[in-house]
Amino acid sequence: MKWSEVAFIINGKNQKDVTNIHGKYPIYGSGGIIGHADDYLCEAGTTIVGRKGTINSPIFVNERFWNVDTAFGIQPKECLNPKYLFFFCLSFNFKSLDKSTTIPSLAKRDLLNIEMPVPPLADQHRIVTKIEELFSQLDSGVETLKKTKQQLAVYRQAVLKEVFDGFTDYCRIGEVCDNIVDCPHSTPKWVSKGKLCLRTTNFRRGFLDLSEPNYVSEETFNERIKRLKPREGDVLYSREGAILGIACIVPKDIELCLGQRMMLLRTNKNTIPQFVMHWLNSPYITSYIKTITGGSASPHVNVGDIKMMNLPKINLSEQKCIVNEIESRLSVCDSIEKTVDEALQQAEALRQSILKKAFKEEI
Repeated sequence: MKWSEVAFIINGKNQKDVTNIHGKYPIYGSGGIIGHADDYLCEAGTTIVGRKGTINSPIFVNERFWNVDTAFGIQPKECLNPKYLFFFCLSFNFKSLDKSTTIPSLAKRDLLNIEMPVPPLADQHRIVTKIEELFSQLDSGVETLKKTKQQLAVYRQAVLKEVFDGFTDYCRIGEVCDNIVDCPHSTPKWVSKGKLCLRTTNFRRGFLDLSEPNYVSEETFNERIKRLKPREGDVLYSREGAILGIACIVPKDIELCLGQRMMLLRTNKNTIPQFVMHWLNSPYITSYIKTITGGSASPHVNVGDIKMMNLPKINLSEQKCIVNEIESRLSVCDSIEKTVDEALQQAEALRQSILKKAFKEEI
């Protein structure tokens, strides 16, 4: 049946229309609660679907609420179990309805034409119960995997703290680098295929995760490498925002340019780049970054800050010993983390498989 027959699509209203932002009803955008209102637009049991910008992350709301103009409220009619509608929304690819060429957006008329299976309410209830049971088991496993990742992160920091403990002679990072350059201060124009351009979401402590690559045109690429073209062994550092303070390294046989909120450090011949990378990832620098950024809502460091940071002053031979020790101890950690990440991806795939089977009435 089409949504026009089984659900109401409720347009959101701009937050400026709210008369009392300290009211009893939550105001929802596509990402969650952003305030409170004195009035409501949607009944309890309504699913929120982003209308503009974020369009593929449905939220189930079990209370009356106000939705802003970037979010649709999908409110079931009496023939639909509210949770059954929500789970269908989780299984549906709303991005397939996006016809925009700039900001992702959905049209109400397209939502009204969505078709979904509508079995009797008793069957809907059974399907919902089974999905919740399976999701509960899956969530328990995912929680364990996430705790393992947290423990691995603590172990990494403990290794770096121990290895770098006790140094008393320091130089400045700016003294051991031939180049330290900031990224271009412009948002790249992204394309579906082309030259590789980094986001800070690709940054992991010690390596680049390119499982979800992003691309720019050759023209944009050439513009973004004018200051310095990244090469194998360059150290990359995230310099702003939620992912501030992560260092990784450019691998071999990859051509790339810098996106935003990052900088590049190219060490001189007397300094091993991995030594600098591990030092930047150590709790000593993490603590220092917190000190210089304070409680800023948008914390960031600049090239000048990095140049003035301390670095243990030791010769190449000692640097090699430290890098070998760190990487030997972290290699097992890396292997475990890779297995955990693969398991988390499989868990998400299993979640979609459960939903797919549910709406074919196979569970």
